[in-house]
Amino acid sequence: MTLLRLGYLVLLWVFVYSVVRVLRRDLYGTRITSRKGGGREKPAPANGPAAPRTGAPGARTAPAPSRTRPTRLVVSEGPLRGTTLPLSTSAILIGRAPSCTLVLDDDYSSSRHARIFPSGDQWILEDLGSTNGTFIGAQRVTTPTPLVPGVQVRIGQSVVELQR
Repeated sequence: MTLLRLGYLVLLWVFVYSVVRVLRRDLYGTRITSRKGGGREKPAPANGPAAPRTGAPGARTAPAPSRTRPTRLVVSEGPLRGTTLPLSTSAILIGRAPSCTLVLDDDYSSSRHARIFPSGDQWILEDLGSTNGTFIGAQRVTTPTPLVPGVQVRIGQSVVELQR
């Protein structure tokens, strides 16, 4: 009988623990981890070739980015200040959802707030129907808008900008 009581007590504590865990997750939301210093990117060799040699001799590789093209997206204000994302050929999704490229821990941003994507030689900012809007300066973005490096984009309490 004592063994049955102890088993019931352990089962009761497991249930209480799982309820507290669910409540805690609902109250505090998704855990945001810093992407600073991830160490995944390898620096380019100082004296090495600009691109690896592959294919036939004389074949051209993709052109190196020009000095006027932005190379990174930087969070300049807000809770994630100092966070830098390298720009590639894929779009950057910004919002509160864990599936976003840049996850904002901000009550004023939507789960899928805005998208920054390449189009030719420029980057385009698109608001994804957010509640509080996306702003370039004081102007609300309503249509896909080309971004210039150095222009500040306000998304909730955060400000991001493209940098060279």
